[in-house]
Amino acid sequence: MRIKTMLAGLAAALTAGPALAQDGLETVGHPKDGMMGFQPAVTELARDIHWLDGMINIIMIAIVIFVTGLMIYCMVRYNRKANPTPSAFTHHTPIEIAWTIVPIVILVFIGAFSLPVLFKQQEIPTADITIKVTGYQWYWGYEYVDNDFAFDSYLIGSPATGGDNRFTPEVEQQLIDAGYTKDDWLLATDTAVVVPVGKTIVMQLTGGDVIHSWTIPAFGVKQDAVPGRLAELWFKPEQEGIYFGQCSELCGLSHAYMPITVKVVSQDAYDEWLQGAIEEYAGTPTGYDVALAN
Repeated sequence: MRIKTMLAGLAAALTAGPALAQDGLETVGHPKDGMMGFQPAVTELARDIHWLDGMINIIMIAIVIFVTGLMIYCMVRYNRKANPTPSAFTHHTPIEIAWTIVPIVILVFIGAFSLPVLFKQQEIPTADITIKVTGYQWYWGYEYVDNDFAFDSYLIGSPATGGDNRFTPEVEQQLIDAGYTKDDWLLATDTAVVVPVGKTIVMQLTGGDVIHSWTIPAFGVKQDAVPGRLAELWFKPEQEGIYFGQCSELCGLSHAYMPITVKVVSQDAYDEWLQGAIEEYAGTPTGYDVALAN
């Protein structure tokens, strides 16, 4: 099986097949040197996470300012020079009640906003497209279950694509031939997940050997792929473009060489890509009722 998938990956790297589907696409979701903060949010889930992070940061900053100010006040007001005879007591009931109730109120307030965000991520809606994702050491397998075809996705420059996980002139040329730049090294894959903009995508995740984790930061999604279990995540992309992610669970020697590439395209471009992918990977044609064939 591994030999078969390696050959398939090498063939995909050498031929610009239908899985490219990226003409005119902007690279939107990717890391940038020297930058801080999140990648652009292109799903409702990602926007929720960004807002929640900002709200919690405001609370934390307010607490830090309050505690710092209180410490400075105590150091000035109650130092040995200003207060040579300190008071001696062991309890102060009002203060003890306050420092118990106030943190509870803060946590309840945070929970009132964070739990709905969590529930929205975990309540899987009806899918327009369902894709099964299997993590392997060290590549991803994707199955478009609605059309019964599958392919594997390798880092451009991995052994499966004729490289050795090093950036070489040959790897740079592979990146260029696939429509990427040298800056996309360690991010771009020989084949990519392609989905239409504005559609609900449900990913079913599992692991083929050890635990992996599938994530696209710009979509606000991350889910462990555990052997023997089937987990789900969903997203609804709102902007066409190329989005990158990486395996986010330490999974062995080549964990750093296990990227994820998702291309969000128009419905027309997706339909065209889908027909080509069905022909290349021998899937079920769209509109073909599998039940009638049985």
